[in-house]
Amino acid sequence: MTTSEQLNELATALAKAQAEMEGAVKASINPFFAKPGDARKGAYADLSSVRDACFPALTKYGIAVVQSPTADGAKVSVETLLLHTSGQWIRDTLTVTAKDDSPQAIGSATTYCRRYSLQAFAGIAPEDDDGNAAQPHGQTAKPVAVPTIPKGFDDWLIDLGAVADEGIVKFRQAWKDAKPDYRDYLMKMQPKSLDALADKAKGVTAAKSNAVSA
Repeated sequence: MTTSEQLNELATALAKAQAEMEGAVKASINPFFAKPGDARKGAYADLSSVRDACFPALTKYGIAVVQSPTADGAKVSVETLLLHTSGQWIRDTLTVTAKDDSPQAIGSATTYCRRYSLQAFAGIAPEDDDGNAAQPHGQTAKPVAVPTIPKGFDDWLIDLGAVADEGIVKFRQAWKDAKPDYRDYLMKMQPKSLDALADKAKGVTAAKSNAVSA
């Protein structure tokens, strides 16, 4: 980690901000999507949840966050900078190895680095989702396995959004008929999007039901 020559003002502001931060919420998955026996322990606080947990307090006390990604083949690095209005700053870089050097894998690895770096810099403590994978003392950590966006996923997600406009019954059927790797990626990497689409579908069904009743 590198820092500006002075840290007194940044340290004071960061201490005040951290006192007002709440833990990043692990995104939930709607129960009706889960298969019998599915474990929910794989849920985690995504980048959006981490930002929601720390940005209001950081901004309130004059602290900006700048994250700069770079890639060299499958090796992805993200430099995170906390910059105070006084001009004081701290920065550090997190590097991981993506599954391969495809744009999808690089994008996933970048998001991973941004999420973990922001958690560490802000001092946020979501429930540990990597504890079981911790390496014993003295052993070299293995490259982080970051899920790769399945081919055709973006188009499928757009189609799923359109189905949500038709109500919850068709939405559930579309979810059931989807490719397993599409479902797995959405639940692991974009759980909030899944919840939002499900809520939208439920709302459409409820609106239709109310219209018939009226």
